[in-house]
Amino acid sequence: MLTMKEVEHVALLARLELTPEEKKMYARQLGDILEYAQKLNKLDTRAVPPTAHVLPLQNVFREDQTGEHLPPEKVLANAPDREGQFFKVPRIV
Repeated sequence: MLTMKEVEHVALLARLELTPEEKKMYARQLGDILEYAQKLNKLDTRAVPPTAHVLPLQNVFREDQTGEHLPPEKVLANAPDREGQFFKVPRIV
């Protein structure tokens, strides 16, 4: 079981305001979760290969292809502000 100080620290990190009853409840619940994680640490996983995802998924990407571009006048037709052949935007810095 977690201490109240540990629960308060986690609550502070999560920016949560907890009542004393909630602190007791979360101490018990988080303690149960950590206890279960300890059980998982005892499992023999030497024969299990490391994975990044539980399913054997792969990204499917299409090849990049160049195509025809829109003419600048058509692209800038609805621009709220422009300067030559460029969009004009407010300075950020």
